[in-house]
Amino acid sequence: MATTADFKNGLYLKYNDKPCMIVWFQHVKPGKGPAFVKTKLRNLENGRILENTFTAGAKIETIDVERRPYQFLYDDGEAFNFMHEETYEQITLPHEAVENADLMKEGQHVEMMFVVDEERCLTCELPTYVTLEVTYSEPAVKGNTASTSALKEVTLETGAKIMVPLFINTGDVITVNTTDRSYGQRV
Repeated sequence: MATTADFKNGLYLKYNDKPCMIVWFQHVKPGKGPAFVKTKLRNLENGRILENTFTAGAKIETIDVERRPYQFLYDDGEAFNFMHEETYEQITLPHEAVENADLMKEGQHVEMMFVVDEERCLTCELPTYVTLEVTYSEPAVKGNTASTSALKEVTLETGAKIMVPLFINTGDVITVNTTDRSYGQRV
């Protein structure tokens, strides 16, 4: 158990029986009335930001969260299968638990966040940039642009479709930003 005096950015706690992380907090001492702590909490299960006010000195339940390295093995049609990189333990996660799963290829390294006490996986995060090959691209026609930032849609080796500049062709290897699904650079 901890109190509001122990608050700091990045502290993991249980709020309404959900694992959350403190993103921002501010201790407020008004001229009249008791002190309180305003917070912004990120729900670790769905990523939503919640705003809450705690009275100063309120007790909260902290949780232990651990990040572990895993490797994506294969998709069996119903779930994704991963292997811990150090213990070789294998786990499966449903498709909806992995964000941007169509940017993940076999052998891809990911990082999973676990609640230690429950041994429950909260998130599966891809690296910020992944390197993928372009398997299909429409050829660019010279003069079909009115601006310098023209984009076209391409299909990657994982089946994902993203927008890239016109000079990218089939067979090129590119990096893709997994946070916003944008083109990074040609490798």
